[in-house]
This record gives sequence, C-alpha cells and structure tokens, in this order.
Amino acid sequence: MAKKTTAEKLATIQQGYTLEGATIELGAAIVDGEVHKEAQVRLPLAMMNRHGLVAGATGTGKTVTLHMIAEQLSTAGVPVFLADIKGDLSGLATPATGSEKLAARTSALGQDWQAKNFPVEFLSLGGDGNGIPVRATITSFGPILLSRIMDLNDTQESSLQLIFHFADQKNLELIDLKDLRAVIQFLTSDEGKAELAELGGLSKATAGVILRELIGLEAQGMEKFFGEPEFDTAELLRTAPDGRGVVSCLELPTLQTKPLLFSTFLMWLLADLFEELPEAGDLDKPKLVFFLDEAHLLFNDASKAFLEAITTTVRLIRSKGVGIFFVTQTPKDVPADVLGQLANRVQHALRAFTPEDAKALKATVSTFPVSDYDLEETLTSAGIGEAVITVMNEKGAPTPVALTRLRAPESVMGPSTDDLIKSTIAASSLLAKYGTAVDNLSAYEKLNGKTAAPTGDAAPGQPPVPSSAGSPASARSTAGTSQADIDAEARRIEEEILGRPSSRPASSTPGSFPAPPAPAPVPAPQQTSQDSMFGDIAGALGGALGGGLKSMVRSMGTQLGRDLMRGVFGTSSRRRR
Repeated sequence: MAKKTTAEKLATIQQGYTLEGATIELGAAIVDGEVHKEAQVRLPLAMMNRHGLVAGATGTGKTVTLHMIAEQLSTAGVPVFLADIKGDLSGLATPATGSEKLAARTSALGQDWQAKNFPVEFLSLGGDGNGIPVRATITSFGPILLSRIMDLNDTQESSLQLIFHFADQKNLELIDLKDLRAVIQFLTSDEGKAELAELGGLSKATAGVILRELIGLEAQGMEKFFGEPEFDTAELLRTAPDGRGVVSCLELPTLQTKPLLFSTFLMWLLADLFEELPEAGDLDKPKLVFFLDEAHLLFNDASKAFLEAITTTVRLIRSKGVGIFFVTQTPKDVPADVLGQLANRVQHALRAFTPEDAKALKATVSTFPVSDYDLEETLTSAGIGEAVITVMNEKGAPTPVALTRLRAPESVMGPSTDDLIKSTIAASSLLAKYGTAVDNLSAYEKLNGKTAAPTGDAAPGQPPVPSSAGSPASARSTAGTSQADIDAEARRIEEEILGRPSSRPASSTPGSFPAPPAPAPVPAPQQTSQDSMFGDIAGALGGALGGGLKSMVRSMGTQLGRDLMRGVFGTSSRRRR
C-alpha cells in the first residue's frame, strides 16, 4: 500500500470532521509533526450522549481537556456536572488572563480566544467542603450502592437487600445511618426474632456483620453524607438567564480518605437521573453531560451486581439525553462492557516504563480504528495538551483518528479565589433549600418510640439558615430571587425536562439562575394514582369475596408499587414513592 502524502492525510481528516450540526471544537490536527489549523477536529453536539472517554497518564492534560469541553457545553446551553478532584475546575467561574504565549498558541490553532467566566454552582458531599451540601437518604441510596461503600460480599449484599425490603414493607423510613442501624438492631433483638425468621434468607449472624460495618461507617464520620433534605438531581439540569448551561462543580477535598464513598455517590446521582428522566430519543443536544473523574475508583473491587448496574445505566441513560464521560489513566481501567459503549475517545499520552505499561499501550492502540498514524509511537510521544481523537460523527460512524493539539480554556486553569467561591455559594438560592440538615420522623424514632430530632446545624462552611427558610418570604429574599422566578424554573424543569406534571403555579416570569424549586414542607402521605388503581381492584374483589380479601389485595398493591419504584441500583427516591 502506497504511503500517503501529507496533503492526502489532511484531506482525510478534513473530510471526516466536516459536520453539519452544532459541534464542540476540540483543536487542530497534527500531521507529520506540524499543526494544521485548516484541519479542525470537532465533536458533534448531538453525539455527546453517546458517552466518551478522556484518558491519559498523570500530567498530560486530562483535566484541562474536560475544562475546555465543559466551557463549550455551557455556551451551547447544555448543563454540565463535574467532580472537582483537585480543586482546579472552580476556575470556570473566573475569566482567564491573556498572555503572548497563549495568543501564539491559540492563533496557531485558529482559535478566536476570549476571556470568559461561566455560571458555576459549587456543591459538596454532605457539606464536606465549601459548597452546597449534597445528601441522599439511605432508602434512596439503596442496598447495592450501600453494600459497595460497606465492602460487603455477595451474600451480605443480598441480606442487606432483604433488610431494605423489610423496611419498605413496614413503612420504616430509612433516612440516615441511625435509621438503618435501628432496623437491624430490631431484627436481631428478641422482639424482632419473628420478623427475622419471616425474611428467610437473612441470618442473625449476617445481620450482625452488617450492623458492625454500619457502626464502622458512623465511626468514620460518614453519617453527614446521608439524611435530609435530599438533593434533587433536577438541580443539575438548570440553565442561566442568558441560556448558558449551569456547571455543577462537586468538591471532593477528602477523596483519598473516602474514595469508595465518593465514587459510589456519583453513581447514585446518575442512577437517580436515570430513574427520573423520561425517554427523549435523539436530541440536537444533550440535557446534561456528566464527567466522572478518577473513574477507576468506580470499578475497583466492584461486585458483579454493581458492575451490571453500571453497565445497564450507561447503556440506557443515553436515550434520556444524558452523556457520560469517564476520565481515567488508561482504557483498561474501564470494564470492556462499559468501554464498548464509549463512542467518543480523547486519548492523551501514555507512558510505557514497565512491562505492564507496555501491555496497556498495546491494548489501547487495538481499540482505535485503522489510521495513518503509528499509534504506539504517537501515544508515547504526544506532548501536554495533545491527544489522539476519534469520535462518532452525525451518521453514527467513527471519525478518522487525529492527533490533535487541543484548544485553550477561556476561564482560569486552576482554582478560583476563596472569596469568589464563598460569595457564589452565599448568593445561591440552593443554600436555603439544602444548607440546613433536618431530621424528620423515620425508622429510628418509630422503633424507639421517640419524637423527631431537632433540625441540625448548617453544614460546615455554610452560614446558618433561619428556621423560616422554607417560607415564601424567605425564598423570595434568597439571593434576590423572586418566588415567581423560582416557580417558573421549577415548572420548566419538571414539565420540559423531567416530563412530569408540575404542582407549581403558572407564571409568565422567565426562570433565573440559580432557581431551584422553592423549599416546601414535607407533605403528608397521600394516595397516588397507583394506590388508587389498586384500591379500585381491591374494592371490586372485596365487594364480591369479602373484606379480608380486599385488605389483602390493597396490601399486595402497595408492596408491588414500592418494589416497582426501586431502580437498577435498588435506589428509590422519595419523589417516586
């Protein structure tokens, strides 16, 4: 086969990346050692929900790449979620400063660079950091994800699922760790002996092991990550008043001490989105793009059930308009079943210092289409800010492989100042909704005959929120956001994005950023349409065959409804119960 000329190689790349719809501009192709700004490498915006992989050795520029892509997604009106491992991504809120070196680089790439900042919402897990606290209830988190954190084996995980089933059946709300501990203590007590026997597959010894692991979590200070108010993942789908997508930036300052907790919590966010969002089909742009940094933490020592749930979520969430990009060092960090679903590849340089590295390099090369590059040499010699790229074009076919010098971000490539971060958090209307922990009546109180504990203090680093924060007057005063703005944005998210009827009053006022649904008291239990349907069945059968059967059918219907509400990870949001 005749060797191609530089012009022929360029023509292949130009033709492969000539796209009709909106795109994310990645950079300019490098062919035969030279950057060619006439050969732009880009990713179709409509194909961002086909998922992707950003990989490369430490220090090769992965974080800057996802920073640059996040900027363009926000500009295109697409909300973005980022896990900020090192704190560098907070710089999205601060315009970058130009320099001669930067101007020379962007000019060579054909990039029209302008300093910009972007609408950022700072979040933190349970208040572990400066951001708005993100919490989940135990029942919403589910047994599979919780087993992952507790490092349970398959048998213990199955037993934990039985405990969740028992709590669902007995209307014992599992809000925080003490609720789950109270249920297990009850089942292992003399009083709960009969209930434990009815569960069949749950032994007292296994329940005791789970209880000890649970107490271990409490000893590590993990109780603050679970509780109420539970974070509504619809908050991740917001746009700013100017139409740009909101960038939700989750701080992970203590990742190294709790890696399993953080990676599993991110999977909970995805699982909740998966359960909440309606089918959307093919869209011009995704509803949300989710970047999972340090993705290998998700898969290390994962159970079979956990891996199957991840694979199912990645495969099916695409049709709901959500794109997931895994960010890690080598493709071998991602299981083959998941890797096969990642159509968009940005591969930074790899190092081959050891025999294991050499195997990883060969495996990585084998996953790319045939190209005009010697990929083994290219991947070991690529510079910082350069990557080998192939993506899915608008027709669903892979684009030509292109070594690319990537575009420069327009916001700061590093952390924003503490003052800017704190002022942004203080001005956020999410602070009134999530800043103060509450402890409502739940399993612990029911089993111990106690009243609900008082409302907790605001999360660390947050200003205390008055007890009247849930009132309309307080909501109107938060960050200067009116109640009409909050209601309008809440209606838009619920009706246009989540595809569910909204109970919010109609308003002609356009939504504003940040504008989550207004805080509201927890409603009393009410009959759902599903309960009503089973009630009708029970009434008909009961009238013909007697009141006892009516009661039995109603009980069966309620339990079936609860079982159906648990998702692929065993998750179950209170919004769906």
